[in-house]
Amino acid sequence: MLSEWTAECGMDAPVLVVPWSTEGLPDSPDASARMRFIDLRANPYAIAEIPETERNPSLARALRSLNATRSPFFTAKCDVWQMAFDGSAGSGAEHRERLEALRLELMLSEEEARYGFAGYIDLLWRERSTFASAHRQRDLLDRIVRRAQRLTHDEATLECVLRPALLDLAGPLEGFAVSIYVTALGAEPEIARRRWELALEDVVSLLRGRELQATRGSATIEAVDANRVREAQQESSPVDGQGPRIRGE
Repeated sequence: MLSEWTAECGMDAPVLVVPWSTEGLPDSPDASARMRFIDLRANPYAIAEIPETERNPSLARALRSLNATRSPFFTAKCDVWQMAFDGSAGSGAEHRERLEALRLELMLSEEEARYGFAGYIDLLWRERSTFASAHRQRDLLDRIVRRAQRLTHDEATLECVLRPALLDLAGPLEGFAVSIYVTALGAEPEIARRRWELALEDVVSLLRGRELQATRGSATIEAVDANRVREAQQESSPVDGQGPRIRGE
């Protein structure tokens, strides 16, 4: 599986703010369609309030697993979308360019890359020291990317983006989040979607692996001392550059 990670932690980089809401934004939808942060750790049954999960059971299963009691993460945002080279399914020039770029990277024929299915999930590490440390997360992303090469999904990609985060569940805390993007291509829309579902399932299993679990008894970001988090951040230096880019065999 083609896999990479990048860091977007510059001064002008967007910040993931949790909790979040579209209410009051200039381009926010009408009141009936407004979106907001859903804390699935505190209320697992609230997954029914996430519209993307109604049409994508695989996404619902992924969110349940990533927010489970023993998971090292909780999720902040998610979305899914279709891509078509012929412009159907609402695809524009941007999607066609993306499909062509992925086709070349994956070394697929034009026929094999006519359609794509993609999605992302924003993750926050629950362990306090990991959330506050860009260097610690960089090491973990290196590990995730190396393990992703073992996944046998030749028509799919995994992209991880390290970005700044501001969390305010039990007092404001600054740290870092990871956005994971899984994309799959296929000759037909159904093939691309099914490949995406299988790739997402394996990526989630990788993220829930024993080697990524938090240290038992470690402090979490659900209830933390903000001063100690700031001290941990001061000990870490900025992250830049890109992790290894690997194609699975």
